[in-house]
Amino acid sequence: MNEHDRLVGRAARDAKTVLFIGGLDAGKSTLARATAAYALHVGRAVAYLDADVSQKTVGPPATVGMKHIRSVDDLTFDRLAEADHLGFVGSTSPADHLLPLVGALARLRDRARAEGADLVIVDTGGVVGGISGQLVKYYKVDALEPDLIVGLQRGEELEPVLGVIERFFGIDTVTLPIHPGVEPTSVEDRMAQRERQMSRYFAQELHRFRVKPTVFMPSLPPLFDLKELDRLMVGLSDGSGGFTGVGHLEYVPEDGGLRLISPVAEPPKALRLGSVRLEANYRAKRVDLRNLFGTE
Repeated sequence: MNEHDRLVGRAARDAKTVLFIGGLDAGKSTLARATAAYALHVGRAVAYLDADVSQKTVGPPATVGMKHIRSVDDLTFDRLAEADHLGFVGSTSPADHLLPLVGALARLRDRARAEGADLVIVDTGGVVGGISGQLVKYYKVDALEPDLIVGLQRGEELEPVLGVIERFFGIDTVTLPIHPGVEPTSVEDRMAQRERQMSRYFAQELHRFRVKPTVFMPSLPPLFDLKELDRLMVGLSDGSGGFTGVGHLEYVPEDGGLRLISPVAEPPKALRLGSVRLEANYRAKRVDLRNLFGTE
């Protein structure tokens, strides 16, 4: 049994919330899924929380997703992608949207516990370098309060992040080399993967709803030109603080109005504007709402 396998056994048996940290192509998702499978084997109730807004395991890009793992079949690629609950972040860049990110993660962690999970496995994104990496991981740890953190690193790349966590939180941390089964990917590969994930989400049967300009958060400025919202990604509110899914807006030139396009069949209670515009190939292009609205 190697050190990665021993870690899987320890986390699956003993942890309440285990958080995996590492750079790109470090094997976080591989170990997270292995931990979930072994935890099922030893009789635990498992929830998988995907805290990566870019390279998704659960749910579409620009969200965080939670899925209850009730059988090993739930860990297959297609089944794991179907979230039980979503949090809408509205961006594929975590550092730009820390507040909605940590708020959504805390809500999903609480929901997992309330629905019976006694082990929450948190898979995080690959931003670990510089100030952005430290801030993103610091606030994720602060929101989720894990009792075990697993760092997968090349060399000593995680030392600044793990040092911050140790000084501020004193949480049990295990550091391992990257998983030997990891295959490296390029920037182009990761971009193409995001596009495929977004395209797959919108490849389901789509529903269209007329949208009033008064349903948005943040609220639209007076006399705002609605065509500026064409193809902007939005989160579909369930009216209780959560989100039923995502969609994108379509400007209707015939009457100057807006239409929501989404695979979610139920009309939303309200819409939260994201900071991503979906191009025709479902490539996400960043949008600064402050510049779009002409406000601070």
